[in-house]
Amino acid sequence: MRLKDKQSGSVVTTQVGCQIVRQRDGKVLFACAAVLLAVAAALCAVLLVGCSGGGSPVASTAPNQQMQGANDKTPSNNIANTTITPLADQATQILSTMTLQQKVAQLFLLQPEDLTGVSQVVQAGEVSRQCFTDYPVCGLLFSYGNFESKQQTQDLLAGYQQISKSVTGLPLFTCVDEEGGTVARVADTSFFGVNNVGDMCDIGATGDPSQAAQAASYIASYLKDLGFNTDFAPDADVADVAGSDLAYRSFGADPNVVASMVSAQIKAFTAGGVLSCAKHFPGIGGALGDSHQQSIYTNKTISELMADELVPFQAAVEAGVPFIMVGHLTAENATGSTVPASLNKALITDVLRNQMGYDGLIITDSLGMAAVADLYDSYDIGVLALEAGNDLILTPVDFRAAYQGVLDAVESGRITEERIDQSVLRIIRTKLNSLG
Repeated sequence: MRLKDKQSGSVVTTQVGCQIVRQRDGKVLFACAAVLLAVAAALCAVLLVGCSGGGSPVASTAPNQQMQGANDKTPSNNIANTTITPLADQATQILSTMTLQQKVAQLFLLQPEDLTGVSQVVQAGEVSRQCFTDYPVCGLLFSYGNFESKQQTQDLLAGYQQISKSVTGLPLFTCVDEEGGTVARVADTSFFGVNNVGDMCDIGATGDPSQAAQAASYIASYLKDLGFNTDFAPDADVADVAGSDLAYRSFGADPNVVASMVSAQIKAFTAGGVLSCAKHFPGIGGALGDSHQQSIYTNKTISELMADELVPFQAAVEAGVPFIMVGHLTAENATGSTVPASLNKALITDVLRNQMGYDGLIITDSLGMAAVADLYDSYDIGVLALEAGNDLILTPVDFRAAYQGVLDAVESGRITEERIDQSVLRIIRTKLNSLG
């Protein structure tokens, strides 16, 4: 189903994942199964964990009120009224208002279709609002299918921001893959009227980091104009193998050149008001194959990785990159395990967190890629990602199964709630510090 939340002129009942949606004359009415069992219509205003009623619209709810009500706590002030609180204390205060279910939802970053169950989302309407209320995820990743015009895209992103702020009191990570060259979701869409900055390999070949910075500044300018606040760029891979899928996307085969370009882009994105994400740790430029389709491997030891592929990521850490994305590379000689990097504690916690000193947000590459999706089911994969040290779980095949898997792991004691809190605090702090 393609949903625009516009007048249909007829009654249509559709399952969209979080609940049954009934459409009539352009109005979308929501009914939670638990609420339908209650005779009194007034009970529909009560927020139930995992499913919301159809009473008072979310838009009329003050920021944070949804979370506080679900926790049975006394509501605290709107974030906008607590700016005198130091950021760390403010983040902790917000965390204390959240239920376990809401905290777990914040660990996921999805495509809007994953959230709603709708095949193509082009408008942030009532279905999006209700599903976000049920599952207040930290961010959404948008792509070609979500774009119909410049104004529509601006309205879509602004609509989701309004929903996020009304439900959680926090801004939403509005994300896109916009590296330039072969990965340019926006620049490759003609109606946006922006130029593609070209392949990063050509910029890297100049040896001039200022050209990398100029490209990032330009990308940040048009992304921010549309309403994006997070770009899954730059590519920090060292493409030192002929035939690598990263040959055009990487700044080159010299780790020091790549490091200087990556650092320049991170700083330019930050100056342009867009969060950046260095990818794909620990570096997949030397691996043949595409992790979308198959497992990819490196035979390098950890010492060899530190001297080559990890050099740009260390530069990214030092440049203050907000996100680092972990790829699905198998590095058995470096870790003693065939577990892909995105689920591998030896690389994420031991190397990236402890050895390299990174304290920003660590996000998996898409868990819908064959390199991991063919090996692990959705119910387990989110748990494995958190155990390895990731903060954010990106687009699993079945979001609801992955969400339930994490909830069950906490309730069984496999993962502590304190571990969940560590990642959610990083998410909240990043939002407060960088997005306001």
